[in-house]
Amino acid sequence: MPSQANPEFLRRAIALATNNVISGAGGPFGAVIVRGGQIVGEGANTVTATNDPTAHAEVNAIRASSKALGTFTLSGCELYTSCQPCPMCLAAAYWARVDAVYYGAGAADAARAGFDDAFLYEEFHKDRAARSLPTTQLLGNEAWSSFAAWLTSTKKIDY
Repeated sequence: MPSQANPEFLRRAIALATNNVISGAGGPFGAVIVRGGQIVGEGANTVTATNDPTAHAEVNAIRASSKALGTFTLSGCELYTSCQPCPMCLAAAYWARVDAVYYGAGAADAARAGFDDAFLYEEFHKDRAARSLPTTQLLGNEAWSSFAAWLTSTKKIDY
């Protein structure tokens, strides 16, 4: 259950985003993860600094928080981010199981600044065959062996 939103945490995310631009480190995005009223991890966009297209602020904050807390699940935590999460970051928030997401600027603001992810939402609504990125299943039966091993493993950690 998310707690009452705290604008100070969002201000911190916005400051991370602004400082990231001013320092030349990356794009105008910042994020913090909060648990129990304390920041447990934060991140800024480092896509160009690291040549990692997944190094968005939210993903970096999730990684930092998971490392700091020693867990892959962030239930009991909230994500504050300077901008509405893109589809990848929103999916990461779901996978991390954060309790709530609070954001500052909207997707339209990001688009106005040259960060438009509307095409992704459009792509997701298309049939797989109509998408601009071809995806083709190969070796489905052979690939199932990984799942079969998972199902019988005594070493797995469910998530």
